[in-house]
Amino acid sequence: MSARAIATNSVNLGQGFPDVDGPPVIAAAAAAAVMTGKGNQYPPATGIPELRSAVTRHQRRFYGLGYDPDTEVLITAGATEAIAASLLALLEPGDEVIAFEPYYDSYVAGIAMAGATRVPLTLSPPEFRPDLAKLESLITSKTRLLLLNSPHNPTGMVLTRAETEAIAKTAIDHDLLVITDEAYEHLTFSAAHVPFATIDGMRGRVISIGSAGKTFSFTGWKVGWATATPELIGAVRTTKQFLTYVSSGPFQYAVAQALDLPDSYYTDMAADLRAKRDLMAAGLGEIGFEVYEPDGTYFITTDITPLGERDGMDFCLNLPDRAGVVAIPSAVFYDDNPQAGRTQVRFAFCKRPEVLKEALSRLSVLAR
Repeated sequence: MSARAIATNSVNLGQGFPDVDGPPVIAAAAAAAVMTGKGNQYPPATGIPELRSAVTRHQRRFYGLGYDPDTEVLITAGATEAIAASLLALLEPGDEVIAFEPYYDSYVAGIAMAGATRVPLTLSPPEFRPDLAKLESLITSKTRLLLLNSPHNPTGMVLTRAETEAIAKTAIDHDLLVITDEAYEHLTFSAAHVPFATIDGMRGRVISIGSAGKTFSFTGWKVGWATATPELIGAVRTTKQFLTYVSSGPFQYAVAQALDLPDSYYTDMAADLRAKRDLMAAGLGEIGFEVYEPDGTYFITTDITPLGERDGMDFCLNLPDRAGVVAIPSAVFYDDNPQAGRTQVRFAFCKRPEVLKEALSRLSVLAR
């Protein structure tokens, strides 16, 4: 769809990347690392000590979690590699993995590569909240782990503390491992992110995954991390060694500096995205979309039925020609229940306000 945006000179609200880089001081730190020879050769397999220590400070600062930077932190090629390496490390053929559907696309591939079986817990509009009774019913003797994403891409759902505690109890009761994709942890608007690792009894069974790309708007740097017990991190590290081995050397020094930015950076970023969310939600609603307002991430899910449309895939394929805007059909995130997302369309709002306004102006041709 990004290629389609270029070919049609459309406003690209499809792929989730900001159109403005992150803090200049952090970009300068990356440039300085390159010019002074920091990270230009292979960094340590677990990540540079400065970044591992910065990750531990971040986890303690925001969540009160204590990790050993030498044995409980692993730096990865973005959150995507951390997810893949964790799945490959912890799963055996025949294991079952319960995950929220719609899925971030790498989940499907990672589970398949591990030879495991995907079991969907499908989220439904308008709030896309998990059915906890349904979760309990999905667990079998083959269930190995829960793969959870909150704040959730693509729906923007953020688990409440009560939901997090209930899911944690289920994991403990059934002795399940948990992988939590927390890439959007700082991109929340009305509900604070609650890491599973903060829940009593979970510290030893959860791998928490973070993303510098999402937090600092440098998605091309591909710097992520995983935090967990030494046993779990050791398993993931062994797998990662044969994926990328190492990556993003100079950028690791910059991200180490970024993680120590003041609280104002994090609150201002969330406030900026909230204003953009509100702009898009109001504008799409006026045009005629049914809007499911997200509590987090930088994506907004809509339903096109009120516009007289019935198929999100056809709608998105034709939208560049009809309105000069690119969006993503949510059906591509529903691998097990595609009909559940057939009329849903996702827009990314991590763009400059003037770009969002231009997109809304173009989309107004759809108004009935």
